[in-house]
Amino acid sequence: MSERRTAIVTGGGSGIGRSIALRLAEDGFATAVLDLNEDSAGQVAEEARQKGHEAVAFGGVDVSDRAQVNAAVQRVRDTLGGPVLVLVNNAGVTGFDPFLKIADETWDRIMAVNLNGPFYCCQAVVPDMKEAGWGRIVNISSSSAHSGQPYMTHYVASKAGLVGLTKSLALELGPAGVTVNTIPPGFVDTPMLRASEERGLLGGSVDHHAELTPVRRPGRPEDIAAACAFLVSEEAGYITGQVLGVNGGRNT
Repeated sequence: MSERRTAIVTGGGSGIGRSIALRLAEDGFATAVLDLNEDSAGQVAEEARQKGHEAVAFGGVDVSDRAQVNAAVQRVRDTLGGPVLVLVNNAGVTGFDPFLKIADETWDRIMAVNLNGPFYCCQAVVPDMKEAGWGRIVNISSSSAHSGQPYMTHYVASKAGLVGLTKSLALELGPAGVTVNTIPPGFVDTPMLRASEERGLLGGSVDHHAELTPVRRPGRPEDIAAACAFLVSEEAGYITGQVLGVNGGRNT
């Protein structure tokens, strides 16, 4: 990378977001870790700084709140001293409910975080990217948006909407030098997955499902981070509007 560029990773305090934030910082991006949890965001930024990389943390940021998003993005600009040219929309919440028992409040919250959040974040940073004539947006969706998943209608619908947002925005922003892609992870070993395992929601253990995966292991957050690092690179400038599945062959 010939020049310093600023990147934002939402939900960067744990799991996939943590690995993406650390990887982008390692790759030379001035990285802002945004998360609802202030402590975890700070820990990730400190971990990056301990390795000699440039990173800052902004906790208490609820991406479902447009005012909070706009304020956080401006703080990133002010702190890191430049436009935001890379955005990774990773923040998300999950849900597991029989369809007829999904409450309006549950549906609205999942949509607010998983779909409205990326919408707000994109609107906040796209002006920076258009002015620079260069930008990268990566939306972390879910392989369940392609396969479907019982008892997760709300979550799957929100992630499928994120795929549609990706494809449409890519067509609109391509002429401005901005690419927009989505990575739908499949069965990645994160705290969220382990919590689902403990609640008996996986239909078997993580090890059981790993044996059913063609590559015979669960995904690692670093697998998603590696794909993301490629999509935000110069080399990926001719790739936009794409769905890059990182799932060990579970979905093809």
